[in-house]
Amino acid sequence: QVQLVESGGGLVQPGGSLRLSCAASGRIFTISNMGWYRQAPGKQRELVAGISSGGNGNYANSVKGRFTISRDNAKNTVYLQMNSLKPEDTAVYYCNAVLRRTSWGPLADYWGQGTQVTVSS
Repeated sequence: QVQLVESGGGLVQPGGSLRLSCAASGRIFTISNMGWYRQAPGKQRELVAGISSGGNGNYANSVKGRFTISRDNAKNTVYLQMNSLKPEDTAVYYCNAVLRRTSWGPLADYWGQGTQVTVSS
């Protein structure tokens, strides 16, 4: 089994910061891309930021310049530093990892359970 466990969500005022973490554990051979998605009420899930195994990141236009994604490959962990938060950033944030459980197995998507981020005064 593979588990992705997120932490770091919460309530923050507009302009504030939060740092999300997501640790992958279990039988893992290698992790390819990791990323953060979010889903606001009544909206579709959207990509916030992604990062390759080599550390190359990409961002949704709405968060460029405010959010930074990073990862620690030794710890199978991905982070999302969120600065200058806005009310429209309010959503459930989900961690995603594309990984192989064995050297001969296929790449597969795994998801965390989600963590709530609320930006409100």
